[in-house]
Amino acid sequence: MSALTAYFGLFMAALVAATLLPAQSEAVLSGLLLSGHYSLWTLLAVATVGNVLGSVINWWLGRSLERFRERRWFPFTPAQLARAQDHYRRWGQWSLLLSWVPLIGDPLTLIAGVMREPLGRFLLLVTLAKGGRYLVLAGMLLGLFG
Repeated sequence: MSALTAYFGLFMAALVAATLLPAQSEAVLSGLLLSGHYSLWTLLAVATVGNVLGSVINWWLGRSLERFRERRWFPFTPAQLARAQDHYRRWGQWSLLLSWVPLIGDPLTLIAGVMREPLGRFLLLVTLAKGGRYLVLAGMLLGLFG
């Protein structure tokens, strides 16, 4: 497999994994890391950029979604949306540091869009969270922490 193909595959896996679609990028990153054929820092950068871009898609969808709340097909009941907004108001921008957590991270990035979180602050917090998760994973796999 060419390096470009490997990096592109990792980017796409990370991007899709950050959207509301079910996917996992950690397995792809782990396999590429353990192969020893690719640059650690390039893999971490590619995975992080892809994952953050997927979160930006969620953020954008959140910003666009609320205008459809009165439609029958709207995916959330008013009570579900209100509950999510209340949680976000309570924990605010700092909850985005949990954007890497399975099951809750992707909806958090969507709600951040609904709540009109500024893109710059969103990018900073989500990049720290998702990049940190990949760094810890790489460190555990390669024994970098001890």
